Amino acid sequence: MRMLLLATTNQHKIDEYRAIFSAMPFQLRSLRDFRRETDVEETGSTFAENAELKALTYAKLAGHLSLADDSGLEIDALNGAPGIYSARFAGRDTSYEERFRLILAQLKDVPLEQRTARFVCAITIAEPSGYHRTVEGVIEGVIADAPRGENGFGYDPIFFVPELGRTTAELPPEQKNRISHRGRAAQLAAALLRDWPDKV
Repeated sequence: MRMLLLATTNQHKIDEYRAIFSAMPFQLRSLRDFRRETDVEETGSTFAENAELKALTYAKLAGHLSLADDSGLEIDALNGAPGIYSARFAGRDTSYEERFRLILAQLKDVPLEQRTARFVCAITIAEPSGYHRTVEGVIEGVIADAPRGENGFGYDPIFFVPELGRTTAELPPEQKNRISHRGRAAQLAAALLRDWPDKV
């Protein structure tokens, strides 16, 4: 069984990917298993470019097929912010509770129908040779007026999906994994892996 390196130390992401890829014929490992991490500077201008940088770097370093993602929240009323800076919004050490407070303060006079937003996730799968493929998943929603829910992580408590009547933090994990930006991108990634060439 071939190894697939999940190029992240984020346990929430690792758990989600293990659930999504549970039926795939790959031995899943993460950077936590390697007990080392090389910081990859995210110099790309898009989620896809950053995912490619990380996947290619770790594939070459580890010598294994690697999967990396870059994801974030785009809020239309904030001109797409925080976007590719979602994980660094207001500083890397800022709590998500404080980030929620800052975002909601900026949107306090914006009516719900104008608080449109989306979660975007780009996933790149890369070989040590440099061969790679990238897919992207998106889920549309609006920014809630207050955080709700205990599931998920990151910005999930303020991301409201109107057709479900819940934030993504209020969804059970199995449902979120089906409809989330990462879940949608991962399903496309799984399709790539099913047809992945033996030698590239």
